[in-house]
Amino acid sequence: MVDEILNARPRHPDIKPGEIAVGVVIGRASEYFDFFVYAIASVLVFPAVFFPFEQRLYGMLYAFLIFSFAFVARPFGTILFMALQRRFGREAKLTGALFLLGISTAGIAFLPTYAHLGFASIVLLSLLRIGQGIALGGSWDGLPSLLALNAPPHRRGWYAMLGQLGAPLGFLFAGGLFAYLLSELSHESFMNWGWRYPFYVAFAINVVALFARLRLVSTGEYSRLLAERELEPTPVGELARSQGRNLIIGALAALASYALFHLVTVFPLSWISLYSTRSVSQFLTLQMFGAVLAAGGIVVSGLIADRVGRRTTLGTLAALIALFSWFVPSLMNGGDAGQTAFILVGFTLLGLSYGQAAGAVTANFPAKYRYTGAALTSDLAWLAGAGFAPLVALGLSAHFGLSYVSLYLLSGAAGSLAALSLNRALEIRD
Repeated sequence: MVDEILNARPRHPDIKPGEIAVGVVIGRASEYFDFFVYAIASVLVFPAVFFPFEQRLYGMLYAFLIFSFAFVARPFGTILFMALQRRFGREAKLTGALFLLGISTAGIAFLPTYAHLGFASIVLLSLLRIGQGIALGGSWDGLPSLLALNAPPHRRGWYAMLGQLGAPLGFLFAGGLFAYLLSELSHESFMNWGWRYPFYVAFAINVVALFARLRLVSTGEYSRLLAERELEPTPVGELARSQGRNLIIGALAALASYALFHLVTVFPLSWISLYSTRSVSQFLTLQMFGAVLAAGGIVVSGLIADRVGRRTTLGTLAALIALFSWFVPSLMNGGDAGQTAFILVGFTLLGLSYGQAAGAVTANFPAKYRYTGAALTSDLAWLAGAGFAPLVALGLSAHFGLSYVSLYLLSGAAGSLAALSLNRALEIRD
């Protein structure tokens, strides 16, 4: 009788890669929206609100320093929450990450300014930013790795790029929201309360997105797939001993893309706001158009990678980014036309290269180490390539000239080419 009942239960169909991709896109888009809300506020708001005692340039540099704290904290968040998952399960880990992310983002929305709280407001902003980084490290759900392993062999480049679409989508929403507030509110209203609204929105989006992902990965079918693919956390010490080389090479393979990431999104906005008479809201609109080009480039990267291979795609784009780096000073100093060209070309190159960056940081790991390895390698790639990019680029350009930004971007391209030359296993494969 029991057998008859069990056999009578409806069997769930196998989960298709497209269904997994939906969860990946939802999660990544929400993370990037939160990411760009903080980044844009670091340029437009935080120097005046939290560092009014400094010149605007130095206030912005301090804001970028705090911005980098999340990238430093993120690997520690990954390690901490992986340990929680091994002890209490995936659902407990994601719930804890959701709780911490909600507190951190909402805390920034309600944070008193320097005028009201003094230096303590800066300390609290730093702690909340660290909390965001730890929470984002803990929010790794394994879906990108599951998508890569479940994708058809001849379509892995295509499915690898889907999660990367979260970056331009996040920028479009964040940039559009700030551009709208800047154009509709007076400067006084925006600086007093308007800047807080995007953080309220980020809090709401992250809560909804994390609950959606939690509901997805806690289902029996997804749990079965994750277990079958051995996508479970492994001790970090064991991972470092067994896969240390892959961790380093994976982090460096997409370094050009990660370095370019902030040099076309955050850095130009800071440069324009400091040294140009262009309208910031109009420049944000231009960057939003660039994000559309980046989204197109990400889609095209999937087609190219499936045709010529991920390693060839990444290597070619790293070389093109190296070439592009030499034009940074002339374009940024070239008035409105030059700056527009910098944004449009830069975002296009970013889309083409970033579209395969996720595959670069996961392709080398055996199944046993892929869950933890993919998370940590991504954390290290962000830290090495992008975490300090706005701070370094603005500091170098302000004190030594834009030619040093070229060298910074060129170093990222050189790092990618060196890593790719050491590793010939990045072709799209199991």
